[in-house]
Amino acid sequence: MPFRELSNTQLDALKEISNIGMGHAATALSQMIGQTVYLQVPHVTIAEISKVPGHLGGAERLMVGITLQILGDARGSIMLLFPKESAHRLLCSLLGRQKKVLIMNEETVSALKEVGNILASAYLSALGNLLNKTLIPSVPLLAYDVAGAVVDYVLIELRKSGDLALMVETDFSGDRGQGLAIKGHFVLLPDPVTLDIFLEAVGESPG
Repeated sequence: MPFRELSNTQLDALKEISNIGMGHAATALSQMIGQTVYLQVPHVTIAEISKVPGHLGGAERLMVGITLQILGDARGSIMLLFPKESAHRLLCSLLGRQKKVLIMNEETVSALKEVGNILASAYLSALGNLLNKTLIPSVPLLAYDVAGAVVDYVLIELRKSGDLALMVETDFSGDRGQGLAIKGHFVLLPDPVTLDIFLEAVGESPG
């Protein structure tokens, strides 16, 4: 259905679906880094595709972005975004050593892609169980660039379906008290057909 026609009840259903999935993803990340991960309540944004980078912190903000396609009974994209400083702290935690600066090499790229794969798999597994659908992530792609460039690949795909994007966003962070201060941005971007599948599965059919 057209994104602009979503009712408040349908938007609330999307938030709840994402909240359940992100809870599982946060648990997976917490187990990886050995510290508690805190979530913010998901929110839904409908925006012109050209304005999506601005919603994600600004087109010129330097980020590490991990993108995956949703495969199986639904289609769409997942983006996991880390500001440069948070990606650095995450790598230090994962690799068990301190680095003075964020260095992208085969080891660090592999580690970050694995983070994206584990979080997306946990998220989609929870959604799949809830919706009784098979949802699996593609091989992750990684970009280290300004936000506008990081999300460009996903936006090209979205433009095939129209000029609007629906983003279900959740921010998460590590425990500052333990000196982690990792912040990330998890974004689900379903295509219009997948949106209908999600809503029908939770009794909020577009019809």
